[in-house]
Amino acid sequence: MGMYLNPGNMGFQAIRNGVYVDKTGLIDYLNRTVNTPLKLTSVSRPRRFGKSFAAKMLCAYYDKSCDSRALFEGLEISGMESFETGLNKYDVIYLDITWFVSTTVDINEIVGDIQNSIISELREKFFDFIPDGEKSLPRVLSEIAGKAGIQFIIIIDEWDALFREAKNNEKIQKEYVQLLRGLFKGGMTTDKTIAAAYMTGILPIKKYGTESALTDFREYTMTKPGWLAKYVGFTEDEVKALCEEYQMDFEEVQTWYDGYSFSRVKHVYSPNSVMSAVQEGEILNYWPQTESFESLKEYIEMDYDGLKGAIVEMLGGSHIPVKISTFQNDLTSFKNKNDVLTLLVHLGYLAYDQSTREAYIPNLEVMEAFEDAVSGEKWGAVGEAIANSEKLLSATLRGDEAMVAEALEIIHESVTSVLQYNDEASLSCAITIAYYTAKRYYSIVREFPSGKGFADLAFIPRKGVGKPAMIVELKYEKDADTAIRQIHDNRYGGALKDCFGNLFLVGINYDKNAVGEKAKRHTCVIERV
Repeated sequence: MGMYLNPGNMGFQAIRNGVYVDKTGLIDYLNRTVNTPLKLTSVSRPRRFGKSFAAKMLCAYYDKSCDSRALFEGLEISGMESFETGLNKYDVIYLDITWFVSTTVDINEIVGDIQNSIISELREKFFDFIPDGEKSLPRVLSEIAGKAGIQFIIIIDEWDALFREAKNNEKIQKEYVQLLRGLFKGGMTTDKTIAAAYMTGILPIKKYGTESALTDFREYTMTKPGWLAKYVGFTEDEVKALCEEYQMDFEEVQTWYDGYSFSRVKHVYSPNSVMSAVQEGEILNYWPQTESFESLKEYIEMDYDGLKGAIVEMLGGSHIPVKISTFQNDLTSFKNKNDVLTLLVHLGYLAYDQSTREAYIPNLEVMEAFEDAVSGEKWGAVGEAIANSEKLLSATLRGDEAMVAEALEIIHESVTSVLQYNDEASLSCAITIAYYTAKRYYSIVREFPSGKGFADLAFIPRKGVGKPAMIVELKYEKDADTAIRQIHDNRYGGALKDCFGNLFLVGINYDKNAVGEKAKRHTCVIERV
């Protein structure tokens, strides 16, 4: 049992000793790819989404130096036909590139360090098959495979760590890609040497132009998870089972950690956050423990046409069309706002709807990351509105119509200048941003079906928050009283009759043609029912 060659099953054993969600069905998929044209698999997903857990599980299953049968008994894979086919039958090479990045003294020597470290361990077991002085890992593996008649399974965790930590060092990046090409370039040499490979990362495989640097890999990403969608994060059934076992409020867990969605799996949860909530017994924002808002701040403040407007619209609850094809899968080759937004999808800051090809902020936990990221001067009134949104909610619930109208005046003007359109949609966006932190207490639903029609905005209180429900109706160049009358006439409040406490009706009117010092473009009427 070594560090790189046949690392054993201790990593998976530690995982099994804690709170565990069974994802061993992934092994069945990989078993079906062994020694086929599909044997090279790359899976990319954000931090906190279980990449290393999967890598350790695969090491435990395939590694011939240990007996892992007991670890997998009772799990999904143990009941599948392919269970016996690969169980502890291969020499496994395991690489954690993050570890090499953090321990290599000179980053320019990292590719040589990787090869030397692995070859050193290979010599201990396959001394007779490795030529003296050979420093090329692909050639060493080829020599062993040819002379010893064995195949390897290669598992690379955080393959893209070098691209993230040395993002401006193109020389070392290309040297690293050449090593990977040597290992996985296809053809008879690779077929004889490698039975299968599994590679994880945050970023998809680097592209040069329109072509992947490693064309033989089958990729599963946050924008195209394919058959592996249910292994990206936790599914709703898995989260419900955890909530029942550990007596957690499922609806609250859903609000905080759900929101990612794929064509095959509609509700995908952030695994680390759910596990942390279960282990700690508290539903909190666990994002800062693994990711600083500074990285998000850096990307959303990039100077690309339309980027700021797209962020503002998503802050206002909208889904934004994103063209993902031009992204080069690195942290430097940005050409437009679409590249930045695509990166944020891969980093987990945004979710991506495959059917509509739109991005959006997925849940309350990520929403708070954006709240921090737009707090600087560059975001002006938008950041100020979010920072003051708690005060605005309090003002609304105490009926302070003047303060609400004044706050909306400021944020609406700011939003309009960024979005470059001035209509009811921009007003709705401004209002959602102005009440940004109200999402901690409410589900905010646009075009809420109620009574005889649809209310513009419904604030539905979450369980246990002790807040009253609110109906907000918007008018454009009319008056706020008309908005209130419409709520009554169409009986919009009927659908919220079971909500805790009072019901607040809020009518807001915007008159862009209002002139004069005393003229008010935004007016507000608040009525408590």
